[in-house]
Amino acid sequence: MTSQTTPHIVDAVVIGAGFGGIYAVHKLHNELGLTTVGFDKADGPGGTWYWNRYPGALSDTESHVYRFSFDSDLLQDGTWKHTYITQPEILEYLEGVVDRFDLRRHFRFGTEVTSAVYLDDEALWEVTTDSGAVYRATYVVNAVGLLSAINLPNLPGLDTFEGETIHTAAWPEGKDLAGRRVGVIGTGSTGQQVITALAPEVEHLTVFVRTPQYSVPVGKRPVTTQQIDAVKADYDRIWTQVKDSSVAFGFEESTVPAMSVSEEERRRIFEEAWQHGGGFRFMFATFGDIATDEEANEAAASFIRSKIAEVIEDPETARKLTPTGLFARRPLCDDGYFQVFNRPNVEAVAIRENPIREVTAKGVVTEDGVLHELDVLIFATGFDAVDGNYRRMEIRGRGGLNINDHWDGQPTSYLGISTANFPNWFMVLGPNGPFTNLPPSIETQVEWISDTIDYAERNGLRAIEPTPEAEAEWTETCTEIANMTVFTKVDSWIFGANVPGKKPSVLFYLGGLGNYRAVLADVTADGYRGFESAETIAA
Repeated sequence: MTSQTTPHIVDAVVIGAGFGGIYAVHKLHNELGLTTVGFDKADGPGGTWYWNRYPGALSDTESHVYRFSFDSDLLQDGTWKHTYITQPEILEYLEGVVDRFDLRRHFRFGTEVTSAVYLDDEALWEVTTDSGAVYRATYVVNAVGLLSAINLPNLPGLDTFEGETIHTAAWPEGKDLAGRRVGVIGTGSTGQQVITALAPEVEHLTVFVRTPQYSVPVGKRPVTTQQIDAVKADYDRIWTQVKDSSVAFGFEESTVPAMSVSEEERRRIFEEAWQHGGGFRFMFATFGDIATDEEANEAAASFIRSKIAEVIEDPETARKLTPTGLFARRPLCDDGYFQVFNRPNVEAVAIRENPIREVTAKGVVTEDGVLHELDVLIFATGFDAVDGNYRRMEIRGRGGLNINDHWDGQPTSYLGISTANFPNWFMVLGPNGPFTNLPPSIETQVEWISDTIDYAERNGLRAIEPTPEAEAEWTETCTEIANMTVFTKVDSWIFGANVPGKKPSVLFYLGGLGNYRAVLADVTADGYRGFESAETIAA
């Protein structure tokens, strides 16, 4: 394909059309008046929620706070059916936002950005798409998604399998698996959702369990019009609480140490949280130290283990599905996951003790020589999280520096938003951004990026970027906070441990959204501390 010779000149390029990309285009074009073009390889808006169409896909954040808060009319016009919002509803919501703010005309859907190269002399980014179109822009905002670069395990013999293979993040639209023999690899959030949804429909479901997970009920219930009206009447207080809190899930986080109350009282509090539902709520609303104190953590873990033993009728199946060790991965919640293993058509195979030897034409063979016959093999193996999508594009900053070389050992950033040697180049949910309910963090970052671009425009700045020292200091801050928690003590995708060959590293700021917002405000008030800027060179 011949490359187009005349570049399109715009003020800003936005990559991605999920929550972050949609809001970034709105802020930059509708509010700042900058010519802005957005790209997404999907054929429409939605980001993660465009691709993750697998059965049972659900947000684990309550519906009333899994949305934008920037426009009060949008909040008042919103509605939801259950306490938790499903993938089709989220997609419909985001499409509605795009049309409401007339953003569709700014996006080029079905278009993948293949490279973004900084032109030092012109102080512009040259962005090239898969069709060969070239754009030059002063600013690039990357809203490429935290959880969208697919991670596929390398199983021997997979290419010989005569059935279908599906990754949950590329689910074929309208795919019906009724009456089929299905295998699922992966029991994280996605795996649990797809297993729970498919169990009643398929002929036989084989669940390959590598790492048993702590999970609590999600508590998905229908809502009434009166409940929705009550939320809308209280939205100002709700959003203030969300943005000042730690995990931003819309509940008050506990400050009570778990061991400061009697065992009986602990069980009562855990039981109440179990009945109410919500993974983050169970970890953060019950006691204040489950994520930081191992004794408190074990109290919560043993409660969940006792519940698994109560729910699963067959002791051997319960053993395969009962986690040991710390309750220290992303806190999961499910809509009846453990219950499905009481069905006669569902089988658990513990692949840590009985590994997968190979995939054959007819199914999966485990080390004990058993062939698990399958028509369909589903990979719920997650993503190369946080930095995966950046590494799959060619991104070059000042002096031709490739992002992969800059992020050699581990991905780093300043504030989760920018990185040294990449001027006027911003990230939404970049490495070491906040670990929270994502829409409020996305809004926080997009608003800060937009304000910073506005500052650069008003002050005639040619380029703004963080210093290497500021970036190193932020990485150190994130590492120090992470090391105060139990999360660093287990392997999980939060640290990149699910991707073979990826060096585990701290990928999140675990200090909470309220603290993170305070840091951003402080950096701005201090004249953009940690950033260096070049004045515009007069023509």
